[in-house]
Amino acid sequence: MAEWINPASVPQRTLANGSVIPCVGMGTFGSDRFAPEHISAAVDGAIRCGYRLFDCASVYGNEAEIGRVFAAAFREGAVRREELFVTGKVWNDQHGRGEVLLACAKTLRDLQLDYIDAYFVHWPFRNYHAPHCAGDSRNPDSTPFRPAAFLETWRQMERLYDMGLVKNLGMSNMTIPKLEAVLPHCRIKPALLELELHPAFQQPELFAYAAAHGIQPVGFCPVGSPNRPDRDKTDTDVSDTELPEVLAVAKAHGIHPALVCLKWSVQRGAIPIPFSVTEKHYAENLRCVTEDPLTEEEMALLASADKNCRLVKGQVFLWPGATDWRALWDLDGGITK
Repeated sequence: MAEWINPASVPQRTLANGSVIPCVGMGTFGSDRFAPEHISAAVDGAIRCGYRLFDCASVYGNEAEIGRVFAAAFREGAVRREELFVTGKVWNDQHGRGEVLLACAKTLRDLQLDYIDAYFVHWPFRNYHAPHCAGDSRNPDSTPFRPAAFLETWRQMERLYDMGLVKNLGMSNMTIPKLEAVLPHCRIKPALLELELHPAFQQPELFAYAAAHGIQPVGFCPVGSPNRPDRDKTDTDVSDTELPEVLAVAKAHGIHPALVCLKWSVQRGAIPIPFSVTEKHYAENLRCVTEDPLTEEEMALLASADKNCRLVKGQVFLWPGATDWRALWDLDGGITK
């Protein structure tokens, strides 16, 4: 069994509505590399190690297996439901009227929970791709981001909040232009924003925008996601754990470079959600945020490591006529049509 890290020693964040969330969690997206049973076994070990935040999603294909782990942990007294912060996400093909409620109901049933601590719109459009598809896969029904369509989905998210099925709402894979188009029209504002965050891709403008609007950033790919799907890999990608700045800080602290990435993320104010199925690694990922903080000089050094290297480009979501993944990310300062 992995070492025990007291959850009380893990720093916490307070969200806009007063909910409390640990500053680091376990991601569960590994379906391109690991079987659901492999990932749920890691969740079981992580609970007993001291993790209290788990980032789930229906498209990961493992919520039923993870739900059995949660149920067993509650039954055995390993953890109480109120001690966990569990997230879920509605997938792109379930944005239609009434479908968000059905998607959330299935997630609740699969996870064997009465409520979800946070529920995200996984991607801000209805563009679908099949699981395990190739990088050049395209759905002819895909369309650009449309604020009206997104807000129709968000109204359903707000209903879930009103019903008490969801304690917090979240958005994911957004840009500043997209946020500016929809935030003024949200009756219930998002409490969290999931975005790709690691030393080689720091997104300072979006990070600052979220913080200024009282939205807690949650960082995926926090150590560069070496096990991400092959469709998301290109020859120009940067490896965070090989950056000179990261290596220098790792040497100074006598730790693995991946742990430097996590410390940096937490001290910056984000909530990283690293994924690992190896006991030693996920225990280290949790323990590292409880000890030996980085210095201000080291944080400044890591800030200079930004290479603007997006790893999850999302090219499978491109619509007919859009030929480059950059169209998804509004790089010219306006929503790409």
